[in-house]
Amino acid sequence: MIAGQLAIIVAAVFAGAALYINVSEQPARLTLDDRSLLLEWKPAYKRGFGMQAPLAVIGFLLGVLAWRQTENWRWIVGALFLIANWP
Repeated sequence: MIAGQLAIIVAAVFAGAALYINVSEQPARLTLDDRSLLLEWKPAYKRGFGMQAPLAVIGFLLGVLAWRQTENWRWIVGALFLIANWP
């Protein structure tokens, strides 16, 4: 059941990154003027997408694998919640 443990780890990393962005990075960015805010936000968005998109996909795949191994419906629900953030 290593797939389930890895899925939880990936989901935790995804959640930790999202929490950091929402609690620390974005509020600090909002103190800037509009021009500086946009200059800072564009590259930060690219980096964030480059990190979180693969985490969402990998977590989804691991969740599906854990669901197929255990036939426990909670794994597929968690996998679907994780991939819902990807688009």
